[in-house]
Amino acid sequence: MERRDKVNYYLDLAEMVSQRGTCLRRRYGAVIVKNDEVISTGYVGAPRGRRNCTDMGRCIREELKVPRGERYELCRSVHAEQNTIISASRNEMIGSSLFLVGIDAGTGDYVANGNCCSMCKRMIINAGIAKVYIRDTKDEYRVIEVQSWIDNDESVEGIMGY
Repeated sequence: MERRDKVNYYLDLAEMVSQRGTCLRRRYGAVIVKNDEVISTGYVGAPRGRRNCTDMGRCIREELKVPRGERYELCRSVHAEQNTIISASRNEMIGSSLFLVGIDAGTGDYVANGNCCSMCKRMIINAGIAKVYIRDTKDEYRVIEVQSWIDNDESVEGIMGY
């Protein structure tokens, strides 16, 4: 039996975590790792004490046909990356890596070209996370250097030259 490589091992953990997700559109799971040790995990779901979309049986963004990546203020959920960051101390996260897997709830396929939203990118930057690994297939993934998000500021201020 061939041993699973470390990156895919952590992505497999993130994929397992995603199974706890309660979003009717996408089930994301995230794992923060530093020095080969899991620091925290997180999945998509409503804030503690609030009803999840799976409990309600409806997704407002789906009903309004909101495209992926838009109008997150309409969403009930806290993103997997956010929940993972909330569960760890900044000191533990400095220089760490975040492993992210997204599953389309309707098809069970990996989310094509999955990425962090702009708010999650800002949180990842401020948390001090150094790298983000995003799964594309069971064995393929992308590695993003968080510094590239700092250097290539996609926010309005970055676009407007402020």
